[in-house]
Amino acid sequence: MDSHRHAAMPKQPGPDQRGLLRFLTCGSVDDGKSTLIGRLLFDSRLIMEDTLAAITKDSRKHGTVGEEVDLALLVDGLEAERQQGITIDVAYRFFATPRRSFIVADTPGHEQYTRNMATGASNSDLAIILCDARRGVLTQTRRHAYICSLLGIRHVVLAVNKIDLVGFDQAVFDRITGDFSRFAAGLGFHSMMPIPVSARFGDNVSSPSGNTPWYRGPTLVAHLEQVEPEAEAASRPFRFPVQWVNRPNQDFRGFSGTVASGRVVTGDAVVVAASGKASSVTRILGPGGDQTAAVAGDAVTLCLADEVDVARGDVLAPPADRPAVTDQFAAHILWMDEEPLLPGRQYLMRAGNLWTPVSVTSIRHRVDVNTLEHQAARRLDLNEIGFCNLSAAQRVPLDPYAENRQTGAFVLVDRFSNRTAGAGMVAFSLRRATNIHTEEFLVDKAARAALDHQKPLAIWFTGLSGSGKSTIAKLLEQSLHAEGRHTYTLDGDNLRHGLNRDLGFTDADRVENIRRVGEVAKLFVDAGLIVLCSFISPFRAERQMVREMMGEGEFIEVFVDTPIEDCIRRDPKGLYARAIAGTIRNFTGISSPYEAPETPELRIETQGQTPEEAAARVLAHLRGVMGSA
Repeated sequence: MDSHRHAAMPKQPGPDQRGLLRFLTCGSVDDGKSTLIGRLLFDSRLIMEDTLAAITKDSRKHGTVGEEVDLALLVDGLEAERQQGITIDVAYRFFATPRRSFIVADTPGHEQYTRNMATGASNSDLAIILCDARRGVLTQTRRHAYICSLLGIRHVVLAVNKIDLVGFDQAVFDRITGDFSRFAAGLGFHSMMPIPVSARFGDNVSSPSGNTPWYRGPTLVAHLEQVEPEAEAASRPFRFPVQWVNRPNQDFRGFSGTVASGRVVTGDAVVVAASGKASSVTRILGPGGDQTAAVAGDAVTLCLADEVDVARGDVLAPPADRPAVTDQFAAHILWMDEEPLLPGRQYLMRAGNLWTPVSVTSIRHRVDVNTLEHQAARRLDLNEIGFCNLSAAQRVPLDPYAENRQTGAFVLVDRFSNRTAGAGMVAFSLRRATNIHTEEFLVDKAARAALDHQKPLAIWFTGLSGSGKSTIAKLLEQSLHAEGRHTYTLDGDNLRHGLNRDLGFTDADRVENIRRVGEVAKLFVDAGLIVLCSFISPFRAERQMVREMMGEGEFIEVFVDTPIEDCIRRDPKGLYARAIAGTIRNFTGISSPYEAPETPELRIETQGQTPEEAAARVLAHLRGVMGSA
């Protein structure tokens, strides 16, 4: 052994070396993923002597294998991971054999880090799903297998690890293999190779093990060297999501981005997917200057022959093979947020370089990851997977994920926390979206408002039950009517007798309640009216959604800020007493949260002033907004 290194670098690739293989390790926590990758690095002779010495030292402090070198520490790079003995982040490592090069993603097994596992899977060609031979196939094993299937991985290895801890028992291996095979039968994997391994001691990892004479299959490394991944992105139709309109001066206009799939050559005809505007490629500029072609993965700037309208987020594609352009589509969604996904709630969707508001219109089913059974659901909680219909605020170019992983994937982002809340895989466009168009009328909102000599507004009263919202709204409408203003009031109780009579008071129902109210309020504003809306509307997300339905300056949020103690003391309908007694479920302020506005246009503290005084204060604010209209 070299005195400065564990061993020499791998030999130069031979003429029969296959292309790069990206794979990930996944499975439940403590199944040995990090140890297996450490073993692969160790056996590939890629560990520097000083690194090995450091790991040997750290093994005494953080290791879990007594006096031996804990190979898991090679990839458990974060101090928090070493202290807790779990993988938190995705760790990428490179290694090579004489036949192939590899990039491996070590992904977390802990349920709370499922989002990290999905990140690793989205860029992988193969998954090694580990099972602890002592515990067999667990819920997290099944969840990871299903996520791998959703994310387009078609080759899996079932590594039954720690086979040494069950005495290299073939019966244990056969039982686990049978359990997993039955579960995975409907997941669409093209190959599934079960291998008994001991990552700690190296059995069947790089070389055959004498401890498993009953196993006649390949070692893990031999199998990885032979796997043929699916067709490369370069063989798919050309897709170019525009990241930046590059115009340094009046004489140059190009469109910069990374080729998502396919190939483009100078002179090729292209269209802007969303608008259908056609042109052709006149120049392709790469890092080294002009080039004649670009393929998937190349970062380039394209110049077009015509002055077509192209913006960030647009997708260039071949005229005869375009993506679907739709604002309604069906998709599988892996939910990654502590806050549940609720139909009707608005999120931000990023598809390629395009950002747009989107909401789930319905959850068609939730998947039981243990049985793959489709279950009815009205929400998705953390780590749950559902098949949903979505509606976007604008038409988006999308491919089915099964056909193109680059242009068929999207993420959902929470509008307030900016957390990545979900990962989506497009299944298909909903054709009804192409048959619905916005009708333009001869009389518009401005004309209707001019007839009434007023500025149309939505005045949104929010606050706890019993805070005084409805009382203040009634007094305000009376004053506006006396001034000759054309008004209408939407009240929560009244709408639940009619339009929203089918809704209850779960979080999902409250979201849908406000979505419907917002659409109605938008119609009243479009009619030129001043509409007063009195609703608890407990969630900021839905109040923001309604605000964004309106034009600039047309939404005025009035927070009727009454302490809950005063609301309980007033209790005009006896609801708080019943909620405290437990006879009313999902009651805001008691068993369901209220998210107070952070920056309302007007905050009314009802302590120390009468409803008449509060209404007068709102009226004074409105006069300033409406001016002399």
